[in-house]
Amino acid sequence: MKQLDDFYLNQEEPIKGTFLALKDIILKQDKDITHVLKYGMPFFCYKGKMFCYLWIHKKLKQPYIGIVEGKHFEDFFLIQEKRSRMKIMMFNSEEDLPLEKIEFVIQKAINLYKSGIIKV
Repeated sequence: MKQLDDFYLNQEEPIKGTFLALKDIILKQDKDITHVLKYGMPFFCYKGKMFCYLWIHKKLKQPYIGIVEGKHFEDFFLIQEKRSRMKIMMFNSEEDLPLEKIEFVIQKAINLYKSGIIKV
């Protein structure tokens, strides 16, 4: 757990605050969500299966939520770039987080697992 906490503590503001808020928002969406550090980044798992993660866009230096099974989503605000499976939702750390959009995307991602589209 210390490495996971260190990930957040080592970020600079305002990205640190954005990541901490996103972590809280994601964890509140379902009791079966767990939080782990994989590949050096915070991942969120639903019943042990990775479904999203937090990271910083290399070129734009903006924080984002990566949706592991984003290929199943057609929402205009999710960006695919050169990823075949994942899509990302980027945030401007200087602005308020779009809470309803975040909750919508997280619930939609969890529903892929609950519905059996993605096997748990």
